[in-house]
Formats: sequence, C-alpha cells, structure tokens
Amino acid sequence: MNIVLVHGAWADGSCWTGVIERLLAAGHRVTAPQFPLTSLAADVARLRQVLDLQDGPTVVAGHSYGGQIVTALGTDAPNVAGLIYIAAFGIDQGESLGALLSQGPMPPALRHTFTDEQGFVWLPEDDFVEHFAAGVDPARARVLHAVQQPLTGSSFTDVMGVPAWRSLPSWYLVAQQDQAIPPDGERLFASRMGATTIEVAAGHLAMVSHPGETAELITRAVTSTGGSATTD
Repeated sequence: MNIVLVHGAWADGSCWTGVIERLLAAGHRVTAPQFPLTSLAADVARLRQVLDLQDGPTVVAGHSYGGQIVTALGTDAPNVAGLIYIAAFGIDQGESLGALLSQGPMPPALRHTFTDEQGFVWLPEDDFVEHFAAGVDPARARVLHAVQQPLTGSSFTDVMGVPAWRSLPSWYLVAQQDQAIPPDGERLFASRMGATTIEVAAGHLAMVSHPGETAELITRAVTSTGGSATTD
C-alpha cells in the first residue's frame, strides 16, 4: 500500500522520521514530501503532484495544518483510499482556520506567533519547545524549531469547500495533551467525520513523541482499505 505523509505548519517532512522507519520496516511504500506552505492552493497542488506518482491505492495522513491540505482534496482524489488525521484540522465546508481559532482562547503554542514582512507566520523558539513540541525531548524540539517552515497568513482565511472526509473513510489520533489544537476540538473533528478514533497521551507533535502509536493507526487504515502489512 502507498502511504503519503503530509506535514503541517512550522514543520517539514522530517517530523515523520520515526513513523516512516516503522512503515518502511512493515513493507509499505512511503512518501513524505515537503510542502511550500505559501498558500492552501499551492499545498494541495503539491499533494496532487505526489498522488499522481503513486502506483495504486494510497492512504494519506496529515498532521495539524496538513489535515487542512488533506481535507481540501475535496471530491477529486481518485486513488486515495483513506484519510488519517494526526492531531489535525478536519474542518467542514464554509469554515476557515482563523474563524475556528477565534471561537475560544488562543492555544498556548500560538499565542506569540509573529508575521514577517512577506506575510509568513513564525513560532518563537520558547513557545515552540515548551508548547508546540511539548512531550518531545527539548534537544530534539530545538532542532525541529530550527527547521520550521513558516505558514503564509492567508492560509488562516481560506474557506474550505466540500471536505474530502465526506466521501472517504477516516481515522483520527487525538493528542490528549495538545497545546496547539484543543483536544476537544480534535474530538469534534473526529466525531463529525465519523472517524475511527484513538486517543494518545501526547502533545501536538504526536508523530514525533509517539511514532509507534501513530504508525499503528496508519497501519490500521491500510489494513481496512485493502493492505496487509503490520507494524511492530
């Protein structure tokens, strides 16, 4: 089975390293491309580019803003067999990230974001290490901060069309200690998409701190959609 892993904002494909190692060992074909984060349209175009290269059915896993990219595939994802959300946004038609985040107190990880002259949003190191990467070894968290990719501010105002999860089976990992997306928000996303859901005592970067549980959920999705390999 083909597996495509979609990183979120303030990250790159290396955040999936522990998960990739486990999935490759189980015999899967895995791709974790870099996304430009310059606009939602550009990110979806990159995902479609990668999906076009897959030989056969593919499951797609998105983390955080990566869930926005996955969701925006809409009804045009002919070789996608299932969607996996790892502490990710799974918004509905007519919603936007900015409107959603404005409905409650700003999560600790996002309280001190700053925008550069080109309109890209960054996370400061203290908030990244203490909140965004809570539960990750601090030395590893500082490395992840060093390679962060900023997200264009316009991505917070993009309004979702018909979400892909309306027509595809979905799985969801709720990070119970998430300080970037409120866990109750994650539970809401999972509930309304009818996702098969697990909860892990992890912070926002669950695929970094809990790669085994993350890989196992992806493997469950693979098995349910026709694959046969398993992870240890």
